[in-house]
Amino acid sequence: MVKITLVRSLIGSKPAHKATAASLGLHKIGDFIVLEDNDATRGKIKAIEHLVRVENV
Repeated sequence: MVKITLVRSLIGSKPAHKATAASLGLHKIGDFIVLEDNDATRGKIKAIEHLVRVENV
């Protein structure tokens, strides 16, 4: 399991990055979600790695 926290603002981000964050359920700074650590999740994290913090749970 991984905990994904949004730490940077989505203002000024590309639409694809905003959509990826929304698909993870991250809308405001400080929002977090705990998901299974699989390839799909890792791909989304890789796309917005400059906006999030990832911790193993």
